[in-house]
Amino acid sequence: MEQLIIEAKVENLEKVTEFIIESLEEMNCKPKIIMQMELVIEELFVNVANYAYTPKEGNCTVQKEFQENPRAVVVTFIDSGMPYNPLEHEDPDTSLGVEERAIGGLGIFLVKKNVDEISYEHKDGQNVLRLKKLF
Repeated sequence: MEQLIIEAKVENLEKVTEFIIESLEEMNCKPKIIMQMELVIEELFVNVANYAYTPKEGNCTVQKEFQENPRAVVVTFIDSGMPYNPLEHEDPDTSLGVEERAIGGLGIFLVKKNVDEISYEHKDGQNVLRLKKLF
């Protein structure tokens, strides 16, 4: 497992994305998987950057590990910000028009639709969000 400890600021999104995507590219991952992972990484890291420590600042640890049989990447986001489980919110009703839908929740909905497994726990004062994507 490799990890990147980085200040949870939106300006660092590119570094976080490169940390994960470069490895997927080296493993000849399909472009569709790479695009899905870019979306997932952006949504999850930006959420930590915008909400975990507000109004203070803090770090986010991003871990990546690769599994064989089946091939998968496991990415974990860890922060010491306010406890928050994004998975406990109800999915938005996508059958409604944009004007009729409640604001928020679409990003996490898209994350859940683009990964094979996702879990959250608050452990030892930290938010731990782990996802698995088969490729």
